[in-house]
Amino acid sequence: QVQLVESGGGLVQPGGSLRLSCAASGFALNSYAIGWFRQAPGKERERVSCINGRGGSTYYSDSVKGRFTISRDNAKNTVYLQMSSLKPDDTAVYYCRAQVHGYEYWGQGTQVTVSS
Repeated sequence: QVQLVESGGGLVQPGGSLRLSCAASGFALNSYAIGWFRQAPGKERERVSCINGRGGSTYYSDSVKGRFTISRDNAKNTVYLQMSSLKPDDTAVYYCRAQVHGYEYWGQGTQVTVSS
């Protein structure tokens, strides 16, 4: 059974850092693209970053480029999103997503709040 579990969210001051984790089970995430998305209240869900399966190439939205870094630990079957220089506009629920054998799977989300 495919499952994705996010963790690492919380409350952080502007300029601070957080590292989100997306732990996968039921499949080897190094064979599939994994994406991080976020959704703020009243806004549509937006793609923040993703990492390809085999090649490991990455993508970042313009809003997070230079501040966020996506990485993967194959031994732990986990994808990370290191977030630095956080801004209040980064406040949202963050989700990871995998597309496995034509099906889309989402985690339950983790709340990130950037506020002083």
